[in-house]
Amino acid sequence: MAGQSIEGGLRFAVLGPVRAWRDGQELDLGTPLQRSILGMLLLREGRAVTPNEMIDAVWGEDAPPRALGALRTYVSRLRTVLEPERPARSRPELLTSIGRGYALRLPEDALDLTRFERGIAGAESARKGGRLREAAEGLRAALALFEGEPLAGAVGPYAEHQRDRLIERRISVVETLMDVDLELGNHARIVSELIALTADHPLRERLRAQLMLALYRCGRQGDALSVFTETREALIDELGIEPGPELTALHQRILAADPALAAAPVPAEAPAGESGAEEEPPHAHELPRPAQLPAAVNDFTGRKELAGRLRTLLSAQSAAEGVPVAAISGIGGVGKTTLAVHVAHAADDLFPDGQLYADLRGYSDEATAPESALGGFLRALGVPPDVIPDGLAERSALYRSILADRRILVLLDNARDARQVSPLLPGSPGCAAIVTSRVKLADLPSARLIDLDVMEPDEALSLFAAVAGPERVAAEHGAAMDVVAACGFLPLAVRIVAARLAARPSWTVASLVPRLADEQRRLDEMRVGNLAVEATFALGYGQLDPVAARAFRLLSLPNGPDISSEAATAVLSMSEFEAEEVLESLVDASLLEAPAPGRYRFHGLLKLFARRELNKTERPQARALTLRRLIGFYLASAQSAHRLAYEGSMIPANLVVAGSGRTFGSADEAVAWLISEGDSLFAVINQAAAGSRTGEQLLPAADLLVAMEPLLESGTHTREFDQGTRAVLATAQSIGDEASELRARYVLGRVLFAGSRLREAEEQFRRVHELSAERGEKIVMGEVLNALAVVVGSQRRHTEALALFDSAMSFYRENGVPAGEALVLSYSARDHLGLRRPEDAIAAAEKGLAIFTEIGSGAGTARARYHLGIVLSRVGRLTEAVHHHAECLAFFRASKQRVWEQRVCSRLAETFIAAERYPDAVRHAEQALVVSREIGHPYGEALSLTVLGKALRGLGSVTRSSDCLRQAFEIFSRLGAPEAGDLKVLLDTIPDSAGKVVES
Repeated sequence: MAGQSIEGGLRFAVLGPVRAWRDGQELDLGTPLQRSILGMLLLREGRAVTPNEMIDAVWGEDAPPRALGALRTYVSRLRTVLEPERPARSRPELLTSIGRGYALRLPEDALDLTRFERGIAGAESARKGGRLREAAEGLRAALALFEGEPLAGAVGPYAEHQRDRLIERRISVVETLMDVDLELGNHARIVSELIALTADHPLRERLRAQLMLALYRCGRQGDALSVFTETREALIDELGIEPGPELTALHQRILAADPALAAAPVPAEAPAGESGAEEEPPHAHELPRPAQLPAAVNDFTGRKELAGRLRTLLSAQSAAEGVPVAAISGIGGVGKTTLAVHVAHAADDLFPDGQLYADLRGYSDEATAPESALGGFLRALGVPPDVIPDGLAERSALYRSILADRRILVLLDNARDARQVSPLLPGSPGCAAIVTSRVKLADLPSARLIDLDVMEPDEALSLFAAVAGPERVAAEHGAAMDVVAACGFLPLAVRIVAARLAARPSWTVASLVPRLADEQRRLDEMRVGNLAVEATFALGYGQLDPVAARAFRLLSLPNGPDISSEAATAVLSMSEFEAEEVLESLVDASLLEAPAPGRYRFHGLLKLFARRELNKTERPQARALTLRRLIGFYLASAQSAHRLAYEGSMIPANLVVAGSGRTFGSADEAVAWLISEGDSLFAVINQAAAGSRTGEQLLPAADLLVAMEPLLESGTHTREFDQGTRAVLATAQSIGDEASELRARYVLGRVLFAGSRLREAEEQFRRVHELSAERGEKIVMGEVLNALAVVVGSQRRHTEALALFDSAMSFYRENGVPAGEALVLSYSARDHLGLRRPEDAIAAAEKGLAIFTEIGSGAGTARARYHLGIVLSRVGRLTEAVHHHAECLAFFRASKQRVWEQRVCSRLAETFIAAERYPDAVRHAEQALVVSREIGHPYGEALSLTVLGKALRGLGSVTRSSDCLRQAFEIFSRLGAPEAGDLKVLLDTIPDSAGKVVES
């Protein structure tokens, strides 16, 4: 098929249905709207498209109210289709975010339209060079890329407009092909083709003229004259006009049997590479050849793939493609100028007429005016100063006239904006331009935008070695990697630190590590001579207006790795629209990164610079207020998440919430938000714990920990929970804040229980119960009584556990919390079993399930089914047990509660063992083992190994069974879990290969 005629990699088609292939396999591009968005991005050929442009293009005036959200969803889905193996939250390589919009970075020759236009350009060149057969073959090959109606399946005003344009482009090329065939004397062969074409396009006079000429040359003068008559009638009937002068003149010449209409002899083909065109006028060679490029650095490192892509872009020289313009943007110190100069020198062979260079000083107080830069260019091109015009428009016109028919590369360095650059761009194919700027020049027409990122670690290490000395770096490789990491892989920072090391032979690479580890002094270490990272950052910062500058400072306050647009709105105390505007302006200025739609982050060194400016400018009270706004947003959002994840819980109503937050449509969405924001949430909790001096300051962080309880069930942030709760607890104890202390102890108890550290968990829960009773706080009273009962029951103190469950039940009933009652009933069932009261166990579990079902709690219902399944399995009602566990497993997997997922898989394996369905048991036990190891859950791992060992034993795999059971015994023993005793008894009965019982 034409769309995938080139093997390997990604290929796209718009000259027919919008389609894509990877390695020859067609991709599922989804709905017509999704295909329309992809089609638009493909046709923009790497140029940025704003969301508003996309919405207008796809929906037009019928855009739905939530079109922006739908657009982001379609873009996200396309990213998944195009880069299925891209790690979560990593930066997309193909469908990237640029400024406020998106751009699709296409591999070379990936789009059929690109190959079409390149083929047409080659055919035009061959035709000018007198190689008519080559031109005809090239035109036919290009036309063969069409596979029906262009952009078929795409919808919206943009697709309709582009479809018309491509159809017109195709028929225009067909007309050119017919001309070439007539020049080759192929008139007889193309008559039938022209008859079909004129039937499809009866009003195209050029096709009619070609048919008339072909018929005349075939000796069919009468038919040729009939075509004119038919054409005239059609034009009068349809448009009310007479044929044009060219068609009329041809008609007269056919009537007169003009001898000049006969087919001319076909000229001999000129050898490839010889144009056959007239020689260039002498003046083109009399003008001076400018060579203004700065010297390239002799230790240029890395960027090999990008440099290759830039050379390919600059070499695209055809009228169809216009003037290639590469607009390189990025933060200060990322190496924009170094890369541009390197590429310009490497492309010297492509531009025999020279190179022009101008430093536009876009970030100084005196930026270069376009008129001044043009004056310099014109003088370099040999124009006498006294004839250079004064006005910008006149200078630009003269400049472009001189560059016409010449091959010159223009490098415009440190541009401020598109308005400064536009008059300096060449106007004719053959020339090309490279522009560097800290801002993303999304409004620069026809520019290919390139957002230059920091170096890859190995590239940064190579640069460090090139400057500091390869022997020194090779001798201390690990320390060198720590140094370049502290530099954030920013080329300027790496070069400065390496230069300092090179100038101090007595220093070691390792001696730099502690110097750079101190964040307060790191920027001070990154200066040598006239070079300083801080000064480079200050240039971009100094161009911001006061609102953007303050936003830049305030956004550096949170310690999280990134921040969502909603959280940034809280930090900046702005409306959502205002916040998005200022955030995107900082992205455009390369002072903030947008790794994904709606998320923002700093480069590490820029964040240190912004914080330094923050501490200089903002008072401590203002900084504290900003942090409180952020915690308030997170707490309000987590409260909503908790309310959905644990329907009927008392906790959300007892949280002290100030401010508004996100709302969610479902429990799954709420838990997904907690998981995605987990790192940022714990960062702000630890930040508040470190900075709080009063209970009023600390309590929101402690409440946030409690509100995040559903995240604990996911198993994704167990270590962070442990660290965060201990940080809050330590601060609470140091300032005497019992309210925060009891909350932190409650969450810490949950963390310890999840790790099967039962005695420590019991100690925390008892202290929480005491504090709650003393203070009369209800926020976790019911939960802690229930949790304490579960911990005691897990230590097989079943009578004591049931007494605690009774206390929890009384509390929930007094406070009208049916979900709490259901929780108690469900969890207490296992203690009834422990006391050999199966009827009571079944009754409690079934009643708990009934209550949860009645109040519509999805999470509660799943937990109740889990406990009921255990009870039914133990009493031999295996089919019912499997049913309940299968139901709750589906819920836990959908809601990403991985702790519960591994628990249920282990219990299913136990039931299958009881049913002697050992293969099913092994499968579920292995699933449980994988999950428990992925989330770092030692008790779950030991439980999974236990049931796996028993299942393997049932299959007769004695050796592997023994290995699993011994591993489980070691983990249970390390945890101090009572299950260790059960396993010891079992292991003592397992014989070794010689038939002897092995001591455990």
